Amino acid sequence: MAIGSKDLAITELDTFENERLAEELKKAKAELFNLRFQSATGQLESHGRVRQVKRDIARIYTVLRERELGIRATPAAAPAKTAPAKKTTKKTEQAEAAAETKEA
Repeated sequence: MAIGSKDLAITELDTFENERLAEELKKAKAELFNLRFQSATGQLESHGRVRQVKRDIARIYTVLRERELGIRATPAAAPAKTAPAKKTTKKTEQAEAAAETKEA
């Protein structure tokens, strides 16, 4: 990971439950609020930290949304090994599409 918090890497976020992700999101939003407040009053020392926190928030939202869509499994529901996806070729996909149109 190039930019962002080292403790909120995407591999780290995968191990968190949804409740823990919501808690981390709440903390990150509070930190962003404080950083913006410091910036407005001229007390902010590390301007790059604002960018890091914004990316952490986006990363958390992404993991939550992917779990909602079923793209990313929750840690409790994640099996030890998953079966590889069935490989399809372009010809197979076209044949399946043609069979579906004939049925309809």
